[in-house]
Parts: sequence; C-alpha cells; structure tokens
Amino acid sequence: MRISSRAIIINDKKILLMFRRKMKEGKLKEYFVIPGGGLEDGETLEENVVRELREEMNVDVKILGYLGFKQDENNKQHYFHCEIVNGEPHLGGEELERMTKENYYEPIYVDLKNIKHIDLIGAEFIKKAITKDYINNVKN
Repeated sequence: MRISSRAIIINDKKILLMFRRKMKEGKLKEYFVIPGGGLEDGETLEENVVRELREEMNVDVKILGYLGFKQDENNKQHYFHCEIVNGEPHLGGEELERMTKENYYEPIYVDLKNIKHIDLIGAEFIKKAITKDYINNVKN
C-alpha cells in the first residue's frame, strides 16, 4: 500500500492545488490534486509533507494540524492543514523533471467557492482545515 501525506494550504479564501494535464490511453485528462506525495523509509508523516512541499512547490510549510486520512485498497493519504512560512509556490523536483506537453504540472490557487465544481480527492478535508477540526493522534 502506498502511504502519502498531503498539505491543505488556504490563503485569502483560496486553496493551493496542483493542476495536472495528462495524456492517458490517447485521451487528455485534466484534474487537480492536493499537493504532497509518498512516504520514504524512516520518514514520519509530518516530515513527509514538509519535504514534499519543499520539493514539488519550492515552499517551506508549518503544520497547523492533522485532519485525518482517506484509504482505498491501494493508497492511504494523510491530510495536514499547513501554512507557507517561506517561498512562493512554483514547480520543482521530480514534477519539473517529468513535465512534458503530455504530462503537465502547475501549482495553482483555486477559489474555495469553486471547489465543489472540480473532482478533487480529499476535498472533504478542506472544510476540516477551515474549521480547524484537528485530530490529536497521527497514525501511519
């Protein structure tokens, strides 16, 4: 099972997301994801989310609270409410190296009122971040 950590970053009534455009089986697919990525050996979930945001969006974040997790048969995604403490989001890391016309990445702020109009895994954790509905125990 792939374990990952994701950062919900809300700034001025907008949420920071990663816009994706991907060619799959001859069809162009466009979607958004909450930024973050896979847990590395020996890393805590908190260390994971901080590292992933530094690598893929070139920002340093502070964790405000743990929001919970979402799991299916292949993935377990942990969600953290975070704030940017240094830097401006721009693409970096593996995403920048892998980017092509058929595999596009772009950090983008989306107005919170538009979230209900996009297909976004983990969207239910956005409200929890807004209301600061944090969970005390972070468990892998």
